[in-house]
Amino acid sequence: MQNYPLLNVFWTMLEFFLWILWFFLLFKIITDIFRSHDMGGGAKAGWIIFVILLPFLGVLVYVIVRGRSMGERDIEQAQKADAAFKQYVRDAASTSGGGAGGGHVDELAKLAELKSSGALSEEEYQKAKAKILA
Repeated sequence: MQNYPLLNVFWTMLEFFLWILWFFLLFKIITDIFRSHDMGGGAKAGWIIFVILLPFLGVLVYVIVRGRSMGERDIEQAQKADAAFKQYVRDAASTSGGGAGGGHVDELAKLAELKSSGALSEEEYQKAKAKILA
């Protein structure tokens, strides 16, 4: 069995971690290049070639030149995903016959609106509400 000092183990783990970190950054930049709408096809191809042929220099230059817009695109993407999720929840909650009585929500809201406008009396409102919830 060969002697492998503890410091060498830590150094090897650090190198391994940095390589993994490097690949994550490289893939993040490549996906950002393709996601960017402000660049044309030629510029995207140029950046890809630069990042692949000279990876360390290409990634460093990309982060310096386009780092701010890269963050803005990440924020925009997160906001779009959040808005899509919220819209999905609203749609799922308002569909009639959907699981937990989502259609009743719309009907009760309409009844409350009719009651507040004076079109329904309190007694009519309570009867219609009981009918919906039954």
